[in-house]
Amino acid sequence: MTRRGLVLFALMSVIWGIPYLFIRVVVAEVSPSFLVLARTALATAILLPIALVRTDLRPILARWRWVVAFAGIEIALPWVMLGSAEQHLTSSLTGLLVAGVPLVGTVFALATGGSDRIGRARWLGLLVGLLGVSAIVGSDIGSSDVTAFLEVAVVVVCYAIGPAILSRRLGGLPSIGVMALSLALSALVYIPIAALQWPATAPSPSVVGSIVILAVLCTAAAFLIFAALIDEIGPVRATVITYVNPAVAAVLGVLVLKETLTVPMGVGFALVILGSALATRSEREARDAGALVAEA
Repeated sequence: MTRRGLVLFALMSVIWGIPYLFIRVVVAEVSPSFLVLARTALATAILLPIALVRTDLRPILARWRWVVAFAGIEIALPWVMLGSAEQHLTSSLTGLLVAGVPLVGTVFALATGGSDRIGRARWLGLLVGLLGVSAIVGSDIGSSDVTAFLEVAVVVVCYAIGPAILSRRLGGLPSIGVMALSLALSALVYIPIAALQWPATAPSPSVVGSIVILAVLCTAAAFLIFAALIDEIGPVRATVITYVNPAVAAVLGVLVLKETLTVPMGVGFALVILGSALATRSEREARDAGALVAEA
């Protein structure tokens, strides 16, 4: 992976590792649909003016069907499912389940003939990473809410397909325009839905602050960085950030919620990093590394 790819990967690992905590804070007081509306509306207010000034939206509108598909699969459906699931599951357990995104993305790429294939070394990385995530949050597996698990399963599938749509069907288009229009569409869809589930009282300052962080950092900024990451390393390898996300959630639990950092969590974090490094290597890099070992 290039230096730029490593920087983007590290940024996304952190930025999309913190939403689980903030989502759980928000849905304790307001409905998931209200959260989706607030998050997408605020992010649209940030990105759409920039897109209108910097880009020509006409080529994007010409592919409006795929923009609608991307908005639904990457934003509208998974975000409400994620919020609903976190009303019943811990944020760390949710992170563990979402860590299945790279595997589903790999299967999708193979089934649809995508060029971003995966070799033995990267398969090993995916499995090592999954083992690490299991070690980090394994003690939290105690929920029996089947509906919540199914909701997270929908999130996993959506997050695996969304980047592929962005890369294959919306590639070459200004990323900021695609993201801004997708967020705007999602916000419009959730206006009537959220209106039916509007909070009876004003949300607390912690909830308002969490929504702002989710919208500004975890949405507006994150989408721009994620699009650049996909361009740099491909859609399947980009989703490997979901292995590092639970580790970030665990660290936040220690720092913010005063949870105990156990030995299995420390070992799991090391395995996550190792698995991510293996899984994001290209086949050429793997062959070159093998050649160097053979020559040593």
